[in-house]
Amino acid sequence: MKVEAKAEEFQDSFESKIKNLGRGKYGRILKMANTPTREEYKKTCYIAAIGMVVIGAVGFAILWVMTYLPSHF
Repeated sequence: MKVEAKAEEFQDSFESKIKNLGRGKYGRILKMANTPTREEYKKTCYIAAIGMVVIGAVGFAILWVMTYLPSHF
């Protein structure tokens, strides 16, 4: 099979799957989705930043315990 025929077959199968996306089980979700307001975006960024700091602090604490604690015993 030639490359062009394979590409056309792939594109046709992809388009047939995408064609019913808005009507199937994901249609309701896509209709309800909207762009977040500036306030929602700020809150999301704030919560994500807090999560990163907490995870980083836990990782640093584990690193510190694994590095310094065994050398003192």
